Amino acid sequence: MADTYVLVHGAWHTGELMEPVAQHLRAKGHTVFCPTLAGNRPGDDRSTTGLAEAAASLVDYLHQHDLKDVRLMGHSYGGMVISHAADQAAQRIRRLVYWNAFVPLDGESLNDLVPPHYVALFDGIAAANNGSVMLPYPIWREAFINDADAALAEKAYGLLNPHPYKTFTDPAKLSTPLAAMTLGKSYINCQQDTALPHSLPWHPRLSERLGLFRLVECSGSHELCFTDPKRLADAIEQAGRD
Repeated sequence: MADTYVLVHGAWHTGELMEPVAQHLRAKGHTVFCPTLAGNRPGDDRSTTGLAEAAASLVDYLHQHDLKDVRLMGHSYGGMVISHAADQAAQRIRRLVYWNAFVPLDGESLNDLVPPHYVALFDGIAAANNGSVMLPYPIWREAFINDADAALAEKAYGLLNPHPYKTFTDPAKLSTPLAAMTLGKSYINCQQDTALPHSLPWHPRLSERLGLFRLVECSGSHELCFTDPKRLADAIEQAGRD
């Protein structure tokens, strides 16, 4: 059965970087869209773009393309954004799929959900870069793309772009807790993902906030979109099926 997927990228990424995954889903007969959120587009003002603007850009995209019955997948920071989209455009969404993604409660920011050493690092980088943040390569390489060889890691890092820090510090504004939403919900957990320490795990610490949800696990790092897009596409399809 052909379904419609919208793949929402994480911090430092663009929709274009989800295209290798989208191609595998399209080969299975699905319709797939890969928008780039406000704040990560060329020319966007990284100093002022916040979480509300990023979420509004996704909701606008769903309306502009008249997308309905959507499987909406969010990666990492993208979980913050799809949570807002579900709150604002639930009638267009069939299922939420979180891939090693943040699942906020109302009033929580992304920074509230990460270890203090990340917050201190981001604060310093943003202060020196007019409100934008980039992960230093050594941290990204070891914690985010630990299943890649050096050549792939370096190539992938070169494709990333500075991210608006305000999206990390703005609190989520959700009128309904995600666990109370009647939408279908799934969580994909890549088992070698160490972007968050395993003492503060993606699953079950964050996934269980979804209430009733489908769990799909597979091997791989936080950046499986670069290291094995077919495996990720298979996991997304499994997470998105009825």
